[in-house]
Amino acid sequence: MSGTMKFTRRSFLIMTTAALAACKPGQEILKFSGDTMGTRYNVVAVSSGQKLDRDALQGAIDAALAEVDTQMSNWNAGSEISRINAAATGEAQRLSPALAHVMAGAQSVHQASDGRFDVTVGPLIDLWGFGADGAMPHIPADADIADAMTRAGQSDVLAISGDTLTKTAPGAGIYLAAIGKGYGVDRVADTLRAHGLKDFMVEIGGDLYTAGLNPEGMSWQIGIETPVAGQRGLYDVVNVSGLGMATSGDYRNFFEDAGQRYSHIIDPARGRPILHDTVSATVLTEDAMLADAWATAMLVLGRERGLEIAEANDLAVVFIDRAGDAFVTAQSSRYAALQATA
Repeated sequence: MSGTMKFTRRSFLIMTTAALAACKPGQEILKFSGDTMGTRYNVVAVSSGQKLDRDALQGAIDAALAEVDTQMSNWNAGSEISRINAAATGEAQRLSPALAHVMAGAQSVHQASDGRFDVTVGPLIDLWGFGADGAMPHIPADADIADAMTRAGQSDVLAISGDTLTKTAPGAGIYLAAIGKGYGVDRVADTLRAHGLKDFMVEIGGDLYTAGLNPEGMSWQIGIETPVAGQRGLYDVVNVSGLGMATSGDYRNFFEDAGQRYSHIIDPARGRPILHDTVSATVLTEDAMLADAWATAMLVLGRERGLEIAEANDLAVVFIDRAGDAFVTAQSSRYAALQATA
């Protein structure tokens, strides 16, 4: 197994392709891309007169992402998270500032989402065949689901206090697939700011953050895909500036049995894939890390309860639900307000 973080790629479409072909006077459009976390990263930045060393900036981006991998990769045996997962039950572990920040974010979303965001759900993902061990997706026995749930449940199997974490149940582990990409995006955004850039878009595996304006001098415009397996259609366009954005869907990674679709999105409260009509949830929030986590939480929750929690927490969320052969959309108040003023 390679020593990189691996994630299911989320989908996005940048709606400024034509603008990237030309610059305004004094502008330079910088584009960087590469492999990271088992997927690809893309950076588009607009330089307005800054003297930049492209090679140095590329190196700084890659160094930031490499550091995230050494901290948070479950597939790197020497990473910080692998060391913590290998620690004995009841043994307190000191977290680095970066991992403490990510775990604090994970705790906040877990608590605010009725526990539907859960970084300990890995045993259930593996059991259903959606993990990294190469197992075929299948419906497991009820007894096996019950057994896996004894090793999952963030509030039950982890004790977190500041920068100290203790596993309180044998076999518990932490899996950062639903928050780590977003944190990586934020780290790259910090790197760009440190080099004096103010207008940029950073994307890793479909999670992204934008700052300032696109090359046309407008808000960055990001497309949400039509949630249909095997297609790459455009469902809607979102104006994004100074926000993180993530979309979670059930239509890319699933299997079917007896006419029922079972996706990789596992409800930690039931130990089973979601079965409601919500097929996509897009979240805009202050950074990509929280957008990453909240997108997963909102998809697990589904539109009805998700909207209640979004309104209670002033979250910008848009849901897409199946309605027979069509789709229907529901927006939170914060999402509608952001798009009205973009």
